[in-house]
Amino acid sequence: MTEQEEIGQLRTALHEHNYKYYVLNAPSISDYEFDRMMRRLQDLEQKHPELYDANSPTMRVGSDLSKEFKQVKHQYPMLSLGNTYSETEVTEFYNRVQKALGSEPFELCAELKFDGTSISLLYEHRRLVQAVTRGDGVQGDDVTDNVRTIRTIPLQLRGDDVPDRFEIRGEILMPWQVFDELNREREAREEPLFANPRNAASGTLKLQNSAEVARRRLDAYLYYVLGEGIPGDSHYENLQAARRWGFKVSDAIRLCRSLREVFEYIAYWDVQRKQLPVATDGIVLKVNSLRQQTELGYTAKSPRWAIAYKFQAERALTALRSVSFQVGRTGAVTPVANLEPVLLAGTVVKRASLHNADIIEGLDLHIGDQVYVEKGGEIIPKITGVELDARSASLGEKVRFIGNCPECGTPLVRYEGEAAHYCPNDAGCPPQIKGRIEHFISRKAMDIDGLGPETVDLFYQEGLIRSAADLYGLTARQIAPLERMGEKSAERILAGLEQSRAVPFERVLFALGIRFVGETVARTLARAFGSMERLASATYEDLLSIHEIGERIAGSVRAFFADPQEQALVARLREYGLQMETAAPEAAPGGGALAGKSVVVSGVFSRHSREEYKQLIERHGGKNATSLSSKTSFLLAGENMGPAKKEKAAKLGIPIVGEEEFLQMIAE
Repeated sequence: MTEQEEIGQLRTALHEHNYKYYVLNAPSISDYEFDRMMRRLQDLEQKHPELYDANSPTMRVGSDLSKEFKQVKHQYPMLSLGNTYSETEVTEFYNRVQKALGSEPFELCAELKFDGTSISLLYEHRRLVQAVTRGDGVQGDDVTDNVRTIRTIPLQLRGDDVPDRFEIRGEILMPWQVFDELNREREAREEPLFANPRNAASGTLKLQNSAEVARRRLDAYLYYVLGEGIPGDSHYENLQAARRWGFKVSDAIRLCRSLREVFEYIAYWDVQRKQLPVATDGIVLKVNSLRQQTELGYTAKSPRWAIAYKFQAERALTALRSVSFQVGRTGAVTPVANLEPVLLAGTVVKRASLHNADIIEGLDLHIGDQVYVEKGGEIIPKITGVELDARSASLGEKVRFIGNCPECGTPLVRYEGEAAHYCPNDAGCPPQIKGRIEHFISRKAMDIDGLGPETVDLFYQEGLIRSAADLYGLTARQIAPLERMGEKSAERILAGLEQSRAVPFERVLFALGIRFVGETVARTLARAFGSMERLASATYEDLLSIHEIGERIAGSVRAFFADPQEQALVARLREYGLQMETAAPEAAPGGGALAGKSVVVSGVFSRHSREEYKQLIERHGGKNATSLSSKTSFLLAGENMGPAKKEKAAKLGIPIVGEEEFLQMIAE
């Protein structure tokens, strides 16, 4: 046997043993024998670099080389699920599905909702070619090298019925045991502890060192198969096929044909989930038929054919030691309860949110009280009640909301209709100044390489920055001598600032931190007005005329551009060369081939994806509607459109337009 043939045989054998050990939990050889085979393969691969294979079993150990993550657009958007918290809401979901499908019978696939970080895996010719995080749902980070280290994710698939190209989605998790070990190590090194396994898994997946990712022993469960050549119409059967191909699919999946079976499933796993080696926070219900899923369609944020049921949060009783107050970048002051440490849902809780003054007053809190602590979704701790019977004569003082900013001493204000108190000194309150700059440099905003909260704090303490615009005036001579800096760090920061001048206008607008203007709203405003100048001069009525822009957002945008300090900030950023208009202005609302038309998109298309068609509709002046009504102008229909939707369109007299006809309408 040649060494080349031996490499091939070892790779095949080790893939098989990996599958038996990590997926089936049924090893057929000893750890010693497995390690011996792995060492032999490593030696042979080192001897024959020309036979390199990115999916070799040796890739499981990762690499010490740092690698930046590139952004990848999802072929199918990764939407979030709507949440329910009661059996009544589950019943309402069931009835909605039943009504939408008419008299057609349907099944629900019940699955555990694993509490990790979502991942999309792309396979071609049975081999893993790409792994992408959820990101913002439209695009995510390419973390393929790190995912290759996760032993429950197959690098090479088994079986004869594997589609030539398909996508499978799932959840990457950190098992409780690994989480506890990792936090013990971090505690010994006096490093900050991870709050929960989900944060730990998410942070691990984004490490630059894949060897460290491998050391943290992440796990994965896969739960949805997408693509043109997948086995059939049944989501449940597709997952069983995925299990045969080598994926780790939960054994807890069950097909339910009635609400009674759904509630039995919920009741069983509400208790049994505590025995699982990984974190779960609920169950997911999906309509089993892919054809029916297509017919039911989507809202703007989530599928109509699936829903998540969240388990009731666990709670614990502990003592309230003190209350501190934190100031955020918007000036909002948040009270935080400091607690006697208590174990809750697998983690030690020392702090909990009290939200606002009304919550504090409603709880009638006193220092030393025995308080009930819960985790919303089993992640964010909050105080939900006080054990009044445990109060004693030695009870401490009553907790009251402060009247002045804990950072700058400015009297706090509370705006009409809002629960929070704010520090109005946005130009002189340190946490607000630094918070706005941190928001400006954040990844979804300007994404400036080399800068982070610690660097912003350092520059602020040194008196180098007081606004985001000050960053662009920094020099290497100012940065290099600072603590933890140096010439290379200075070069990296300045290069990052230079590159940020090319960041698109919509992200510059988001980076400004205008109140109530998140990513989506910033994108909407950028598309509607095309430039900072036109947006700044827009009237209140102009803003309200834009779809999805309400009174609160319109008022906030007007207030921002009326503020002399904000005007000066925008002017300085313009002088420094930031993008102040869209590269190719899109048709403003009121213009275009689809002006004034409301369109519903349904089915599967060949020329563009459904999301791309929705973008085309908006680009040509139209509005995307989520359901058919008398106001719908036409139905853009692709293949596999559900019969119920077709019948409703005919009943309402709504024209049905095919893919080619639509493209002719917009002259594409």
